[in-house]
Amino acid sequence: MLRLVALDMDGTLVDVSSSWHVVHQHFGDRNDEGLRRFLANEIDDEEFIRSDVRIWKRHAPGLTVFDLERILAPVPLMPGAAELIDGIHALGARTAIVSGGLDILARRIARELGIEVALANGLRVDAEGRLTGEGIVRVPIHGKEGVLAGLQDQLGVTPRETASVGNSEIDVGLFRRSHVGVAFLPEDEDVRGAATAVVTERNLARVLDTLGEFGAPPG
Repeated sequence: MLRLVALDMDGTLVDVSSSWHVVHQHFGDRNDEGLRRFLANEIDDEEFIRSDVRIWKRHAPGLTVFDLERILAPVPLMPGAAELIDGIHALGARTAIVSGGLDILARRIARELGIEVALANGLRVDAEGRLTGEGIVRVPIHGKEGVLAGLQDQLGVTPRETASVGNSEIDVGLFRRSHVGVAFLPEDEDVRGAATAVVTERNLARVLDTLGEFGAPPG
């Protein structure tokens, strides 16, 4: 029986590849050096976030969380997102965002779609909402499997009662903790190979077709 569906956000629930990159694009900048150092294991998740915020604050020293809400407001849902979430809830299952993206966007998407849990990374602010430069790592980029395991324990749900949906290598950990792992518009063959189902149509509602391995809820 399906009881929980864990969903990636960037590139899955929303039609942008990275919520962090959306902010960089707003300022006409990028963080190639921070990404290089992170991938080389020279810096951790916390320092990677600090390097992003330092770039943003060079353009807007007084940057606030409210500014970021406005910057991220135009980010569109992926086609079929509402139909997918409604369909999952109709099956009696719960939904959760498990994302390395920005919690500002994750909370907005969760409100719009009726998703119960939104786990994503945050930014520390002062009393006026200005960014301090520090981050809050709730979902390490290479730690989604552990985050989902903790959520399953909290909700009393087993991996065999779980499905997950994601598009990139960092979502493979979600697949490992799920009976069904759906690669939606997968970025590469490694993601495809790790999934139990693949959806290549740009329509999240097609994910519902992959959940047939689960039985109907009792009653």
